[in-house]
Amino acid sequence: MNVATDYWTTDAPQRRVCVVTETYPPEINGVARTLERLVGGLTARGHQLHVVRPRQTGDSASNSQQTIATTLVSGLPVPVYRDLHIGLPASGRLTRLWREQRPDVIYVATEGPLGWSAVATAARERIPVVSGFHTNFHTYSSHYGLGFLHRPIYGYLRRLHNQTACTVVPTQDLREELLRGEFSKVEVMGRGVDCDLFSPARRSEALRQTWGVGPGEKAVLYVGRLAAEKNLPLAVRAFEAMQAIDPTLRFVLIGNGPMRERLARSHPRLVFCGAHTGIPLAEHFASGDLFLFPSRSETFGNVVLEAMASGLAVVAFDYAGPRDLIHHGHDGLLAPFDDDNAFIHAATRLLSDTEQQATLRHNARLTAEGRGWGAVVERFETLLLDACKGG
Repeated sequence: MNVATDYWTTDAPQRRVCVVTETYPPEINGVARTLERLVGGLTARGHQLHVVRPRQTGDSASNSQQTIATTLVSGLPVPVYRDLHIGLPASGRLTRLWREQRPDVIYVATEGPLGWSAVATAARERIPVVSGFHTNFHTYSSHYGLGFLHRPIYGYLRRLHNQTACTVVPTQDLREELLRGEFSKVEVMGRGVDCDLFSPARRSEALRQTWGVGPGEKAVLYVGRLAAEKNLPLAVRAFEAMQAIDPTLRFVLIGNGPMRERLARSHPRLVFCGAHTGIPLAEHFASGDLFLFPSRSETFGNVVLEAMASGLAVVAFDYAGPRDLIHHGHDGLLAPFDDDNAFIHAATRLLSDTEQQATLRHNARLTAEGRGWGAVVERFETLLLDACKGG
């Protein structure tokens, strides 16, 4: 990522910022990609960044993120996501690190054992902490037969975040929800998209041919983890309803996860492309036509903004990022939250209306063009500096 031209200069005082996270590239997920942008943006604005994270599958000395000072700590694979790692408590390691290179402020991006030990260690060392609420972990429990843990997990998250100067969330809706749940200080920081990377200009007819999509035919896309909390059965049902209208339609899924093998066995005609990043990911986005986002567990949903930047017509539920991004009928379609039939109806209606498809795709790109990362990084910088001042 070339950050040099992505962010304008700043007159803010330069600070030492330590980011503690249990996910970061080379892992592929929305939180990791967001953190990479935030870290790169602050670095480009003159701040000194240091990342503390677990060692991950795919780490190597040649990884681009090694240009950022990085401390690798112990971690274990997440049981339901064997390719993701959770950081173990590291109070001793963090104490030594922060006494040798004292940061001005710490950003704790994830709430696992590593994040908890970072908050506790920072309190002992009297270093201000800002925390990020990037993932609705409490809602995930119901997707893995652990619904009884919803309240304890929510209480754990609240206790952690309420020990920090403020909790950063991506939407006003989530801010209001957490305030109702007795989180003490919650601030909104949106998300951005790189419209040079994600662009309709990257459309590839050669790639579409590998999907089995011929001239004049359409491809429906899903991009994200193939996991229970993403509500993929609804996306498949919507696609099947759409395919009844257009038998040539293809459903292309970009991503990996624990549901891939099961989906491939039960739906052999689906096209699975695996996980991609960078230009290959942007080419996959731009080579689709419609985008289904069936998840009801997101804090934002970065892929929706990437799909819009790529000129896709999006169908999503009216909550989180989609509610913040999409004006229904103008640059995408929103179904009432929890109304599966409305989601399917919106998808089939859109497929049948080529004029609306063209309008939504055009307007989606225009909406995305107003959502650059520069303003997001500036907002993040402001929140960190306020914490340094005790604001």
